[in-house]
Amino acid sequence: MHLPATDSRPRVLHLTQPVDGGVARVVTDLVRAQLTAGLHLTVACPDGELARALRASGADVRHWRATRSPGPALVREVRQLARLLDDVRPDLVHAHSAKAGLAGRIAVRGRIPTVFQPHAWSFEAVGGTAAALALKWERWGARWASRVVCVSEAERLTGVRAGIAGRWSVIPNGIDPERFGPAAADHRRAVPEAAVDAGAPLVVCVGRLCRQKGQDILLDAWDAVLRRVPRARLVLVGDGPDGDRLRARAPRSVLFTGAVADAVPWYRAADLVVLPSRWEGMALAPLEAMGCGRPVVVTDVDGARESLPPALTGHCLVPPGDPGALAAAVAGLLLDPPLRASLGRQGRRHVLSAHDVRRTAEAVAAVYDDLLGAGRNQATGRVVPSECRESIHS
Repeated sequence: MHLPATDSRPRVLHLTQPVDGGVARVVTDLVRAQLTAGLHLTVACPDGELARALRASGADVRHWRATRSPGPALVREVRQLARLLDDVRPDLVHAHSAKAGLAGRIAVRGRIPTVFQPHAWSFEAVGGTAAALALKWERWGARWASRVVCVSEAERLTGVRAGIAGRWSVIPNGIDPERFGPAAADHRRAVPEAAVDAGAPLVVCVGRLCRQKGQDILLDAWDAVLRRVPRARLVLVGDGPDGDRLRARAPRSVLFTGAVADAVPWYRAADLVVLPSRWEGMALAPLEAMGCGRPVVVTDVDGARESLPPALTGHCLVPPGDPGALAAAVAGLLLDPPLRASLGRQGRRHVLSAHDVRRTAEAVAAVYDDLLGAGRNQATGRVVPSECRESIHS
């Protein structure tokens, strides 16, 4: 990552709400990479585990009292951000996800370069009047984003087709391939014994327990999986608003871990990782699982599809909302260990070549350089990663 002269390093303010799940992990990895590169960073977010982790990494973290969804508190949240802008005086603001994108763009109103990264569009997450209002805001608020960064080409096309005008960059999510790497020893010793009966095939689903991630569809498919693989066990890693409802309907062969600080042991323990999402920007769980050398099954939705290399789609991609197809893919792979091993190796190679978080950080740095107008790319000869694709739509 290119650094300007010490006395002119840009001051970047990251805004994020939510503070859990994939968005939090993306922000954490990006902030750590930018701190290593020497940028002046401030992060505004609600208190919690994300704030503690970022402070431990050396970031200047400011408490932003913000709810996850828009509501009556929005005016207060925007005013707090306005005061924070006066205090930090950033050269660039990077707002993550719909809520921070809403409050941040209203507070800044285009006065300084602003990057908006939706991490999946808000109007896809709701229906009816709420979806219409979210889409209306995104169309109107686009004027206050210097750049919209999408994590997949599909996410960008969704925005374009929805009538959102802007200057776009596509930067796929990345992971740390050293942290998310194959197990060096017995990969099941680090997880609870209750989840890993000796020799029982283990399916793991990592994600927030919510409608987007589709764990209910996986439970609909699970009886059919058990008919073909009676000893199989399923572990749902994570927590969320649908947790109680999912627990109430799950059979004894399904274990709920709740929120975990580190999902790596579960990826390594899995024979197969499944993410049956209804929609995605670009989910981290399949990338993390492939980094650990584990085969994955994902649904054929925007973002999830792009996380797979073409060679894996025939075995690892299923139609969304189809429990029968999901069960067939899961059971078929559980019954074919050599194929699982081959898919795991191919997935690991794909992550190393296309989804290393360092490439993601380099591409984001190129966007910052462009918006700050320093013209430093040509001056330093730094190669901008090909994943950072820019287009104009108006």
